[in-house]
Amino acid sequence: MAPSSPSKRSVRWLAALLATSGLLPGAHAQYYNIDTPDQIRESARGLAYDMMLFYQGNKSGEIPGILPGPPTEHKGDYYWWEGGAMMGTFVDYWFLTGDTSYNKVIEEGMIHQVGPNADYMPPNHTASLGNDDQGFWGMSAMLAAENKFPNPPDDKPQWLALAQGVFHTQASPERHDETCNGGLRWQVPPTNAGYNYKNTIANACFFNLGARLARYTSNDSYAVWAEKTFDWLWSVEYIDHKDWRVYDGGHVEHNCTDVNKAQFSYNAALLLHGCAFMYNYTDGKEIWKDRVDNLLKGILRDFFPEDIAYELPCEGRQGACTADMLSFKGYVHRWMSVVTKLAPHTAEIILPVLKTSAAAAVKQCTGGESGRKCGFYWSGGVYVDTNVDKTSGAGEAMGALAAVSSLLIDQAPPPATNATGISRGDPNAGSRSRGAVEPLTPITTGDRAGAAILTFLILGGAIGTWSWMSLGD
Repeated sequence: MAPSSPSKRSVRWLAALLATSGLLPGAHAQYYNIDTPDQIRESARGLAYDMMLFYQGNKSGEIPGILPGPPTEHKGDYYWWEGGAMMGTFVDYWFLTGDTSYNKVIEEGMIHQVGPNADYMPPNHTASLGNDDQGFWGMSAMLAAENKFPNPPDDKPQWLALAQGVFHTQASPERHDETCNGGLRWQVPPTNAGYNYKNTIANACFFNLGARLARYTSNDSYAVWAEKTFDWLWSVEYIDHKDWRVYDGGHVEHNCTDVNKAQFSYNAALLLHGCAFMYNYTDGKEIWKDRVDNLLKGILRDFFPEDIAYELPCEGRQGACTADMLSFKGYVHRWMSVVTKLAPHTAEIILPVLKTSAAAAVKQCTGGESGRKCGFYWSGGVYVDTNVDKTSGAGEAMGALAAVSSLLIDQAPPPATNATGISRGDPNAGSRSRGAVEPLTPITTGDRAGAAILTFLILGGAIGTWSWMSLGD
């Protein structure tokens, strides 16, 4: 059974306890204000600068695209995927604030990590390559296409094509089997620990990319995969049928019936985000509206006590959150803000909560020598040193930056599609990592907005033969 939501009194008590035990530095005055759009932009600019201080990839001799790590090699606190999440955070930062200061750094990082086959499968990360890790990089590329982030040079992989490459590799037959009646495994290589685990986040990334590619390209084949994946998550009851709590996963040797009922905010929020894309793509189809509304209700109940983001499985226990978990709040804010553009009926519910939560986030950004370093424990109202959770604080900084930047969502356009976008697709994306496949049939393209009309790879037949579908503009 999931723990009950904390009361504001208990959170403040924890903060007071940490302060009296010497874990809090001397008090600083609040540095950031977010009452007006100009204040939000200025605060976001400061938060972006401080976040970029954690990033070493733009320095001579360092690797572009990644945060210091991985911890398994004693190089830092962060795994490969979190660099992809950071790239997405800055793509949104640029989109919402108009600040181009970091665009070249982000473009360099995103292109450097694409791997030899341009599908975010770099060989040097194979030992820890999960479908979710690859999926996060793919979602950041998809975001770049949707936000009309400046295109890379023509001789480099393009954003939309990279998102397709990730999706196509994950839709390939070798990623799918009959265990648990379907679903992606957590890890990609069979030799990796965790290959026997089919979890929500791997399938949520795949679902989310499918929903977004369907809307962007108007190719219904992506939507078929998205719906199939959501239905699978429902069938194995990783989504609770009564109260819409979203659980973590299960093992293939138990037919995925040993459901780990840990709840993580990014699982639920990523499904909500994808459902909003499907709702928008299907012109408000009732089943997707119900899924949006029910997932939103569950997220607000479980992860926003007092309307402030709270990471349910770990936040109530000092030092219990991993470096991964410490970054989740930012993704939740970013994804929920976009839901308001795709399912406008949610805006009056979501936007006030995100404002309250962001205000709590910046209130505690008073730490470090600068007096503006951000911690993780937003509800307490005071800065708690990031050393409590044994990390440098990059995830915490990214969370605060995302929360503040997302407050500008009401002034932003909705995600682009092939009618308005500028990114080029590639029907062969991901093919070099899938082994031998039949040649593609010729397709026609329309470039009304500079975006290629796409083809989509689907798996057909009981043994996974490929069929290719093209859809015109």
